[in-house]
This record gives sequence, structure tokens and C-alpha cells, in this order.
Amino acid sequence: MENQLREIIEHYGIMKQLKYIHSEYFELDEAIVQKEYPAIAKGHKNEQLDILENKHIAEEIADVMVMLEQFRLYYGIDKETIQDLMEYKINRQIERIENEG
Repeated sequence: MENQLREIIEHYGIMKQLKYIHSEYFELDEAIVQKEYPAIAKGHKNEQLDILENKHIAEEIADVMVMLEQFRLYYGIDKETIQDLMEYKINRQIERIENEG
């Protein structure tokens, strides 16, 4: 998969993919907003609609993650570095939450 992601970003180039990631972020945001703030059926959604909305959100998360992986590879950042930074940021936020009280 990494070779394919490298091929994609090398083919389109960093600037084109940078523009494209913005549309992917927006589509994810739109899917979440649509689920959380439906214009009409708030509180009256059936189970099938809820499943479809969750599937849509999952697809949009996958799109964003594909883009992020392209950038990670383009800049030569290893997965462990990202994992370490995520753990640090999560722990820092938990500490902030605990200090709010």
C-alpha cells in the first residue's frame, strides 16, 4: 500500500494533493455535521439511516487517512514518530481535562 500511496502523491504532486486534502477534510466535516445536526429528522431517524450515516463517515475518515498517509510518506515521517506524537498529545489533553475540574 505504501508504494501505491507514494505513486499517487508523486504523480499528482504535493501542491495538487494539498488542495485535494482540503476537500476531503470538508467532506468529513459535512458527513459528521449531517449526522449530528440533521435539518429535519432530529430524534426521528431510523436505524437504517443511522447505519448509512456511520458508513458515510467511515468512508470520509478513510479518504482523509489516505491523504494523510501520502503526506507522511512524502515527508519521510515514520509511523512510530506519528504514534509517539499522538500519545503525547492525547496524554497532554487528558491532563488538561483533569485540571479543568
